Amino acid sequence: MADSVAVTSTETTSTETLEKPSTSDSDTSDDVFHYVRKSKIAESAVMGTLVEALCGAVFPVTKVPKPGSPVCPQCKEIYESMRA
Repeated sequence: MADSVAVTSTETTSTETLEKPSTSDSDTSDDVFHYVRKSKIAESAVMGTLVEALCGAVFPVTKVPKPGSPVCPQCKEIYESMRA
């Protein structure tokens, strides 16, 4: 199991600039969906690689959002400001 932690640690080195990245495993009280790059969703779902949301959350894609699912307020705000 220690090997798995080392691999995860290696995969997240690209997020060193984040102040406080959170993962879905450690933050289960917050069942919201995040905005991530479309090109990374399939890779994460199949390979288990981590994705970084617009808000900075880092996690593997494990769920598919359904219409009406709650969305991370930070991601939504960032996404809407990008579209403007």
